[in-house]
Amino acid sequence: MTYCVGLKLDAGLVLLSDTRTNAGLDNISCYRKMFFFENPGERIITIMTAGSLSVTQTTIARLEEAIEDELADETTSILKAPTMLRVATIIGDTLSRTRREIAEQCRDLKQQASASMIVAGQRQGGDMRMFLIYPEGNFIEATEDTPFLQIGEHKYGKPILDRVVTPQTDLQDAQKAVLLSMDSTLRSNLSVGMPLDLAVIARDHCGITLRRRIEDGDADFMQMSAAWSNALRDSFGKVTI
Repeated sequence: MTYCVGLKLDAGLVLLSDTRTNAGLDNISCYRKMFFFENPGERIITIMTAGSLSVTQTTIARLEEAIEDELADETTSILKAPTMLRVATIIGDTLSRTRREIAEQCRDLKQQASASMIVAGQRQGGDMRMFLIYPEGNFIEATEDTPFLQIGEHKYGKPILDRVVTPQTDLQDAQKAVLLSMDSTLRSNLSVGMPLDLAVIARDHCGITLRRRIEDGDADFMQMSAAWSNALRDSFGKVTI
């Protein structure tokens, strides 16, 4: 399992993913789940993945192969697509095709082969957009009413996002929100784990503004987690029934 969350705000995009891959209690590994495709100053595309590792890795590899193809055009390469909507369509088609192929290969083994992705970014002259792409290749988009998207083990980290995140949230507070959302998930589900990958993309920057790997035992993260726990306990003690 995994947990990835993305916020689409007036000021930019804030993205966070864990790196744990669990294939059983005695088979836990660490794999990156956040990927960047960038032409600095012209476009930035970020993909976060959850689900079957064979599906997500193959999909990412096929997207990279399509970019490098000498015959690549706006219908096949996400770095040539004219809009973020077209980017999402290319990724959705690639994910759907890959999932079906691997599911067929695993059919006799009765193994699941499913995956979902969050795709976020901006191209020069276009709007920032963020999509949640389902295993079937269809997708939904983040809006002002729902400015965040989640994939993987999302239920533990959703309440704080519902309470504090609005399109007007600034990028600093947004980082705090996604990190506390992840902290809640880490405490409640062992299938989500460190290290974490954090990225910030400021509006109209068309490049990565901040990129950070947060390792297990990171002092700043531990301090934030402890402060949040103390604040919750203090607030709980003040509530009357």
